[in-house]
Amino acid sequence: MEALPELRVLVLKSNKFDGNMSLASRSNLPFPKLQVLDISENKFVGSLPQKYFKNFRAMMDMKENQTDGDYDYFSIYVEMIITLKGLDQLLKRLLEDFTIIDLSSNKFSGTIPHSIGNMNSLRYLNLSHNNLMGLIPASLGNISVLESLDLSSNKLDGGIPSELTSLTFLAKLNLSMNDLVGQIPQSTQFSTFENDSYIGNLRLCGVPLTRKCNEENEQRKQPEEEEEDDEYGFIDGFGWRSVVMGYGSGFIVGIGIGYIIIRKARPRWLVEFFFGVGYNKKKKKKKRRNTATPTQRRS
Repeated sequence: MEALPELRVLVLKSNKFDGNMSLASRSNLPFPKLQVLDISENKFVGSLPQKYFKNFRAMMDMKENQTDGDYDYFSIYVEMIITLKGLDQLLKRLLEDFTIIDLSSNKFSGTIPHSIGNMNSLRYLNLSHNNLMGLIPASLGNISVLESLDLSSNKLDGGIPSELTSLTFLAKLNLSMNDLVGQIPQSTQFSTFENDSYIGNLRLCGVPLTRKCNEENEQRKQPEEEEEDDEYGFIDGFGWRSVVMGYGSGFIVGIGIGYIIIRKARPRWLVEFFFGVGYNKKKKKKKRRNTATPTQRRS
């Protein structure tokens, strides 16, 4: 099918097709006029078909590469159901600037290639519900007419590229259920997206999420402090700070009690334990001597 010169629509969705789409191609220019590729809800494996992303001429600089010919025939007689922005829609004609790639709900793995940015006339891109990992390529910012981007339910990590803020036509964004981190880029376009565009990314922060980026930094510091405390702590959960406070308080209380014991000589048994038997008697005699008159002392 790669060599079919007039093929503009290829819809194979909701089947049980499998296989690897990244194998070597027999055609130097596969699918030269393809505008719609929908193979969603199948069992295709392997990496994303980078060879197609580099050569889909109908999705690159469309105004320059568009050929008129029998286009009116396709615009009248094509009828298809396509998922656009999360909703199934019936299209009864193929507009000349309508382009879509839907590879969702398969078993694709690996990273999203940077060559995906070559298709600068692509309007709808859905790579959701696969096993894709790695970073979101900044080259997506080259697809200036992109209206819908769905990368949800994968294993993507890293931050959201700031280049995506240049997609001024972007009306639908879904990056949920990944492992993205850092602050959500701020722009007029990004301010229109709600929380559901980012849910499931526990380390994302910033508007529109309630998690502020400074709160995230504090949460990162807390585990470090807890580890530091654990090094000097006890099994029952008391840390070194509590121990120091306890020793300090005990020392002050001990000094006070000791002073009272020595001053009052009470309780007797405790005084005699520390100072010897007869301590009270010796103390009383000493006290009587100090209070005696000089005459009494001489006598």
